[in-house]
Amino acid sequence: MKEKHALTDQELAESLFIINRHAKTAPEPKELYDLKKHTIAKLLKESRARKLGLHFSDHPKLSQQHSTLLIQIGNYYFHIPAQKKDFQELRHLGKLDKDYRNPKPRLSLSRAKKNLYRYLDRKPAPSKNKSFQKSSYTSSYLGSMNFRPWNQRGKRS
Repeated sequence: MKEKHALTDQELAESLFIINRHAKTAPEPKELYDLKKHTIAKLLKESRARKLGLHFSDHPKLSQQHSTLLIQIGNYYFHIPAQKKDFQELRHLGKLDKDYRNPKPRLSLSRAKKNLYRYLDRKPAPSKNKSFQKSSYTSSYLGSMNFRPWNQRGKRS
């Protein structure tokens, strides 16, 4: 049996980056954002992530400015919704620096999800995608097997 190694902060950060990137364009991002939220909460609890400060959000809610919490994990930075206590404990960093980008990891979405579920010691939610289920439909053409291929037919008279 393969021995499981503990995931490093960098591996978790790369997985979070992939999850976050896909969540932004996913038709149903709830599972991915929940995975991000629970992973960051656990990393903060274990002191493997750092709260750096607050940023003004690029996407104001209901036309009102609000702030997001900037988190550092390894060489990666993430934003999550700020809580009231964060405003009292952390300084405000102002506007988001649009010139900074996280490094681009080479990791698939499925591998990223496996990493984070393993770290959280949870099982993935069952897939709702029904397009891969096997169909029980049988073609009526296949039902009548009393024909021969075109190159094995007898000669016409």
